[in-house]
Amino acid sequence: MGTRTKTQYVCQSCGSASPKWVGQCPDCSAWNTLVEARVEASAKSRGGGISGTAGGRVQSLREIDMRETPRTTTGLSEMDRVLGGGIVPGAVILIGGDPGIGKSTLLLQVLASVQPHLKTLYVTGEESLTQVHLRARRLGLPELDLPVLAETGVEEILAQIARHRPGLVVIDSIQTLYTDSLDSAPGSVSQLRECAAQLVRYAKASHTAVILVGHVTKEGAIAGPRVLEHMVDSVLYFEHDPGSRFRIIRAVKNRFGAVNELGVFAMTDDGLKEVSNPSALFLSRHEQPVPGSVVTVTRQGTRPLLVEVQALVDRSMAGNPRRVTLGLEGNRLNMLLAVLHRHGGIPLADQDVFANVVGGMRIQEPAADLPLVLAVLSSFRNRPMPNDLIVFGELGLAGEVRPVAGGEERLAEAAKHGFRRAIVPEANKPRKTVKLDIEVIPVSRLDQAIDAS
Repeated sequence: MGTRTKTQYVCQSCGSASPKWVGQCPDCSAWNTLVEARVEASAKSRGGGISGTAGGRVQSLREIDMRETPRTTTGLSEMDRVLGGGIVPGAVILIGGDPGIGKSTLLLQVLASVQPHLKTLYVTGEESLTQVHLRARRLGLPELDLPVLAETGVEEILAQIARHRPGLVVIDSIQTLYTDSLDSAPGSVSQLRECAAQLVRYAKASHTAVILVGHVTKEGAIAGPRVLEHMVDSVLYFEHDPGSRFRIIRAVKNRFGAVNELGVFAMTDDGLKEVSNPSALFLSRHEQPVPGSVVTVTRQGTRPLLVEVQALVDRSMAGNPRRVTLGLEGNRLNMLLAVLHRHGGIPLADQDVFANVVGGMRIQEPAADLPLVLAVLSSFRNRPMPNDLIVFGELGLAGEVRPVAGGEERLAEAAKHGFRRAIVPEANKPRKTVKLDIEVIPVSRLDQAIDAS
């Protein structure tokens, strides 16, 4: 049966469709984001969903073959950690980050490392083959027989993949691809959705691992419809502090491993190098203790990391004191200052409070509550905390110190880096069978933590 063409207006922010143009998207409330798009509707159903299967029969879980699927290591232990141990056959991985952060560099290094064990293909839609070759030489990679394809048509890319049958494909980037079945421009919501669906469908059917590079918006989210992140198996984000040579890659979604897992790299002239001891990056370099600095242990996925939480308290010159945070949640700082006033007797209503996590790290867990409050108190009283002290714990509105997950792992990481005292929640006190070379001071309330510090 033939096809018919109809016109819709698709929001470039959320992907919702409207039969007519409106100034504000009715779904996401974004302004001036609806773009005209022609859609071919066919009575014939497309074969297969994004899982790569068309039809099938109902099976019980006992009938499914549960043989272990071998993973392919990338040759970079930090990358393997983020992926959950390596690349799974048929997995589709989406990686995004700011321009120039090193996405293409990292993936070229991964392909060079995997090439001796697995057939690969690097598809570029943004650079010429000469530029890719120059980057490989600049990185000091061996003159390898790495198959490279410069193409943006998804149908031609799939034909080349089917012809060469690689085990790992890198698409750089998904925003440059287009499909002949749609008339909209590359990078539009409809093109992104359809191109990604075809690649995911092929990856699942052929057990070919695919890594998609995604552009990010000025807000830091991957450009395109949110459904793009739902279609893939893993979503990785590159993060960095402006002016720093260190790069952090974080898994925000992973069907084959832990989320919020973290890998740390350093950008050098020879490409990205792994950082074997990332805790050392975020620790203080002060020779003497300074007020407003407290070291804590945060968990990123399965890895405990030592980070320095800094606070600066200064008398406000305005009627409305400022509350500024970097790497921490601003609303949580306001809540903790209220707890400090109510249960610690420290009034800060006329003080500006600035809080920062050293090294550009973002802490999204409540274990930073107690160290942040003690850092604020240290700056307010102009009294430094000891250099060998570690602090972690969640703070409740009633002034109680609540336990956090992985207490013993946090203490072991602190002891490994030479810390000798630790203020921790009462429930995180180590069992008698666990021996750590660190003095543990358990507390159950905020006033006890203030006295212990």
